[in-house]
Amino acid sequence: MSSSQKRTGSFSRTAKSLALAGVALLVLTACAEDHPARRGWLPGDRDTTSNTAELTDLWVNSWIAALVVGVVTWGLMLWCIVAYRRRKGETGYPRQLAYNIPLEIMYTMIPLVMVAVFFFYTDQVQRSVDEPHDNPDLTIEVYGKQWAWDWNYTYTADDGTEYEVHDTGVQAHLTGEEGVRDTLPTIYLPVDHEITFELKSRDVIHSFWVPAFLQKRDMVPGRTTYIYLTPQETGVFDGKCAELCGEYHSEMLFNVAVVEDDEFIEYLEGLDEGHLGDEYNRNPNLHDSAELTGGNG
Repeated sequence: MSSSQKRTGSFSRTAKSLALAGVALLVLTACAEDHPARRGWLPGDRDTTSNTAELTDLWVNSWIAALVVGVVTWGLMLWCIVAYRRRKGETGYPRQLAYNIPLEIMYTMIPLVMVAVFFFYTDQVQRSVDEPHDNPDLTIEVYGKQWAWDWNYTYTADDGTEYEVHDTGVQAHLTGEEGVRDTLPTIYLPVDHEITFELKSRDVIHSFWVPAFLQKRDMVPGRTTYIYLTPQETGVFDGKCAELCGEYHSEMLFNVAVVEDDEFIEYLEGLDEGHLGDEYNRNPNLHDSAELTGGNG
């Protein structure tokens, strides 16, 4: 065996050992209880809402598939670099191949199959999380505005009491001091209740985002978008606008408090009755919903 072949074999064994060690380390890390790697370093928890488990599984499994493809591709590239490198004493170019039909078919079919599989599972999850509630326990109409939020609650309690109340928020003021979060406008949600968010904008395009819920939707003037979910864990979660909407976009923040039923009812009873509608939009006559929907609402 020549010295160049020995070096090639030694390099190959070292590369394999490093790759196996890296995979083993990743697997052992992901097996640790409650380690962020188990949910792909996503915020929140698998059971935060009725949708987070599905979204987490799609994210993690997509990355696993991408990692497998990456490892195979990188391995083949390194193998070609080492196996077909110019040896000492060699001149000229390696033997050239014009084409290889079987390889070209494989390189075409494999990506097509991968794209189809990714599309199928993504479509399945998107259809699931965007399935409307037939009769939601709570409907919250959320208006984004530069640079705060308004929301209207429509809720029927277990005893039949109906609530139609509203709250309005003001822009956050980030001073760098502690305690700012406690001053932010807060949306209250009852745990284990089906909730529909109706998202609208009073001025420019905004985006309603609660990172721990793993969902966000743009809020477009003149249109209504929706989020459907059921909160499954109590707690306070950060919310923000995720669409650059002007000078103080970074201060368009809010909290989401998921609470038990009694606390939620107590909160509703402290709000003002009535509905804050489109009459408070910056240009209430600019976008006519009847025109946008063909007169069907």
